[in-house]
Amino acid sequence: MKPDVDRGRGVLSPADRTYLLGEAAMEHEQSKRNAEARIRQRITDSILDFSILVHHLKKKDRQQVFDATEDDAFMDGLMALLSFTYLGMRESGVEFDHVLKPAVRKAEEVHAADTLGQAISVDIRFDVETEIETDVVADIETGNPVTTAELFSVLVGSNALDDVHAVTIQLGNDDGLLREEEFVAHFADYLDAELRWLPYDQVKVVVGG
Repeated sequence: MKPDVDRGRGVLSPADRTYLLGEAAMEHEQSKRNAEARIRQRITDSILDFSILVHHLKKKDRQQVFDATEDDAFMDGLMALLSFTYLGMRESGVEFDHVLKPAVRKAEEVHAADTLGQAISVDIRFDVETEIETDVVADIETGNPVTTAELFSVLVGSNALDDVHAVTIQLGNDDGLLREEEFVAHFADYLDAELRWLPYDQVKVVVGG
């Protein structure tokens, strides 16, 4: 499902969306840096705005926002929001549960006070266990094609690809969570790599050309 770039302005403006999706090129490197700095600042400002929203937005307005949970695009956005937060914190060396546990605890306490009129105790358990799929790494190292899901599985919290200079990706396995072409484009941009399109729905990501 292609993102709707012409929606009203949110964290991103329509111009920001077309830039990040690779649909609008910047003529000058300085323009690119300015756009990326502006987007980073908007993300930061938007995160800070949630302190106002959680305390001051009326309950009926919050409920109307989440009436959209039957919308697939809205649910995709919620999952992406949590993934973005989780990855950002992990990459910064901050455990996700440092914000997750107090946030859920406070929300449950407020919800109980509002709906039950009484205090509650909240027990929160959050555990994530990851294991590097060694055969996926081996496939990458030997040049065998991997799916976007397999590639994503070794990227999260791992340095398994630090010495890899090329990855061949097999497309055609989009499960609706990882949009393949968008993921490949961002992966290549992150590595400052070149994309080489191959037969049989394959693409090679080459670092350093």
